[in-house]
Formats: sequence, C-alpha cells, structure tokens
Amino acid sequence: MATRGRPTAELVLTDEERETLSRWARRRKSAQALALRSRIVLACAEGLSNKEVAARERVSQPTVGKWRGRFVEARLDGLVDEPRPGRPASVTAEQVEDVVVTTLESVPKNATHWSRASMAERAGLSKSTIGRIWKAFELQPHRSDDYKLSNDPLFVEKVYDIVGLYLDPPEAAVVLCVDEKSQIQALARSQPAFPMMPGMPERRTHDSVRHGTTSLFAAFDISDGTVITALHRRHRAIEFRKFLATIDAQVPDYLDIHLVCDNYGTHVCPESEVRRM
Repeated sequence: MATRGRPTAELVLTDEERETLSRWARRRKSAQALALRSRIVLACAEGLSNKEVAARERVSQPTVGKWRGRFVEARLDGLVDEPRPGRPASVTAEQVEDVVVTTLESVPKNATHWSRASMAERAGLSKSTIGRIWKAFELQPHRSDDYKLSNDPLFVEKVYDIVGLYLDPPEAAVVLCVDEKSQIQALARSQPAFPMMPGMPERRTHDSVRHGTTSLFAAFDISDGTVITALHRRHRAIEFRKFLATIDAQVPDYLDIHLVCDNYGTHVCPESEVRRM
C-alpha cells in the first residue's frame, strides 16, 4: 500500500557535518534553538520519519519538516537564523558607546545623576532609547547603595557566628537583635487638633513645640516579629542596663537570651555586662 502525504527529502550527513551537529547538540553554551535544530537533523539522518522525530523532540511535524528542508537546501548554514527584514537601526554603535561612557564617567550640571530626560537631551536621542540602552547594559543611575568594608581581621568568623545564630538558634533560646535610636525629637502641635466635621476636614496648626529629645531602645525577634521597646530620656549605659532588665522581665524564664548588638560603648562597659562579639 502506498504511503500518503508529501515525501520527505532524503537527508544524508557527511562525517564532518555529523561531528559538527553532534557538537552543537551537546554543548551547554550553544543556543538552545540551534541545539534543537541539530538534534532534529541528526534524528532525520537516522532514517526516522518527521512524525517520529517530532515525538522524540516534542515539537510539531511542520517544525521537523522545516529544518529538514533547510538543511537539505543549505546544509549547516541553513540551521543558523538569517537576518530578519526590517527598518535598519537608527542608533549607531558610537552613540550607544557615548551614552554608556557618559553615564558611567560623568554627572550632569546641577544634578547628582543622569535622568533619562537629561541624557536624552545631551545625546540627541529619545528618552525611550536611553531607557533601552541603560536596560541592555544594566545601568541604573537613579539608584545608589551604601557599602563599607570592615577592617576587623575576624570579620568573616563573626559573620558566620551571627548568621548561624539567626538561622539555627540553640534549643530553648531566643535570639534578639538589639539597637537604639537616640536624639529623637519629641514634638507636639502647639494647639490641639480640631476634629473633623461634616464638610470640614480635621485641622491642625502648622507649628509645633519641642519637648526635648528621647531615646528608643528596641529588641527585635526575627522568628515571630515581636519587638520589645523602651523609651528613656538619655542614652547611657545605665539606660541600656535598664532595657536589659526589661528584656529579661518579658522573656519567659525557661528561655536563654542571645543578644546581637553593635560595638557601641554603652554595650561593652562593665555596667551593661554584655560580652562583645
């Protein structure tokens, strides 16, 4: 009985072509599309039908037929994507280089960093083009980050200790991150607020009255998000010791307490009795 359908083009590989296709198919750095096309051609060279190759590679039969035909017509060159038609690029490589170098090595006048608008005006390009160039080169002039490298020779060991304490705390223990915020302005409005009424919003005075400063002490439990806090007029070892007593009073007696603190002077003086990490 004669077979139905369009006859498939005969595909025979030379030793050199087989070696190249095998290399393209197994190399991890090859483009995935090229690797798939190479596997399709190799399977076709084994004498398999388009249906059998499609089932093996989990693609459609037209896809197999396309790359079989492309290879028969142009051999290895037929598996490489051809340049697609379209409008030629309006931004030259020199313009892209100028935008990147300017972004990295200079700042605009009367500003701390480049914006898309200021760079577009300087480079003579559109704001959307500047955005695409920055995105392609992963440039984010509007963002900044802080860094400081510690000069402590045991810095790495201490990081391991602290991170390990957070990730795997001892049994029957609580780990608290302790810090203080001093010199908080205690401000209040000069007059009481007028309450909201129908057709009229709540009203407050524009000026305020200073009532000195206060210091906030806080201990944060990262396991459940609870925070132990205390306010004190001053920020000394005496107040820190009182805060330690507050922590001890609020944490159940059956739990050991591990505090993670910085090396502020109030933490390491004899009155605080906190071992320095």
